[in-house]
Amino acid sequence: MLGVIGGSGFYSFFGSDARTINLDTPYGVPSAPVTVGTVGEHEVAFLPRHGVKHEYSPHTVPYRANMWALRALGVRRIFGPCAVGSLTAELGPGAMVVPDQLVDRTRGRSDTYFDSGGIHVGFADPYCPSLRAAAAGLPDVVDGGTMVVIQGPRFSTRAESRWFASQGFTLVNMTGYPEAVLARELEMCYASIALVTDLDAGIEAGSGVTTVDVFAEFERNMVPFKKLVHEALEAVEVERTCTHCLAHDGVKLPFELP
Repeated sequence: MLGVIGGSGFYSFFGSDARTINLDTPYGVPSAPVTVGTVGEHEVAFLPRHGVKHEYSPHTVPYRANMWALRALGVRRIFGPCAVGSLTAELGPGAMVVPDQLVDRTRGRSDTYFDSGGIHVGFADPYCPSLRAAAAGLPDVVDGGTMVVIQGPRFSTRAESRWFASQGFTLVNMTGYPEAVLARELEMCYASIALVTDLDAGIEAGSGVTTVDVFAEFERNMVPFKKLVHEALEAVEVERTCTHCLAHDGVKLPFELP
C-alpha cells in the first residue's frame, strides 16, 4: 500500500467510494481517519496532515501517531505533498519541487520512536531515491532543492529569510520535519512534493507572507497539484525494491515495528 499525507488545503483525495478507517496508536490518534482508495495499480491510503478542517498547526500535528498508523495499516511508501515558501526568485508561486535535502530548525517536537535502546538512524539523504525519481521525472517538476523546516506557526522575519537564502536553502516549510525522519525510523520510503505558494519575506519587497495569500495560492493550484500527486503514484513501481530506507538492517530494535 502507498500513502499520501496531504498538507495545507489538501484535505481530501478520493471520492465517496473510498473506505474510511479509524485507527489508534501508542502515540494517540492520528490527525484524521485514513481514507483508502485506488490509484492505477496501487491501493493508496490518504491522511490529511492538519486534520480534515485544519485543526492542527504545524507544531501540534501528531506526527508520530500519523506515521505509526500508516505503517500499521500496511503502508511502506509515502508521498508528503506540502505548501512551501520559496527562498529564490527563480522558483515563483505555482512551481512544483521535489526536494532532495532538508534542514531542521524546529524545536521541542517529538521526533523519534526510540526514547530508549541507543538506536541511531542514518539520515544523510532524507528522501527515498525511488519515490523522488517517480515524482521528479514528471513534466514541469523541479528536481532537487533544500527545504528548511521552521517551527511555525509564525512565518519568518525578513532577516531569517535572507539568512536561509544565504545558506543556499531554496524552500521554507513548517511540516517536513519530523515527518521524514519518523518515516525513516519506521523503514518507510518517503518523499516530499512541494508546491510553492509565495516568495518568502526576505526575497521580495512588500508586506510579507500572509496566511490568506498562502491558502489562496494553494487553492488556485490544487487541481494541477493533485493531478501531479496522482501521476507520481502511478509512476511508482508495483513492487518495493528500495533498500535505502531500510535503516535498521542488522540492528536489534527495542520493540517490533508495526
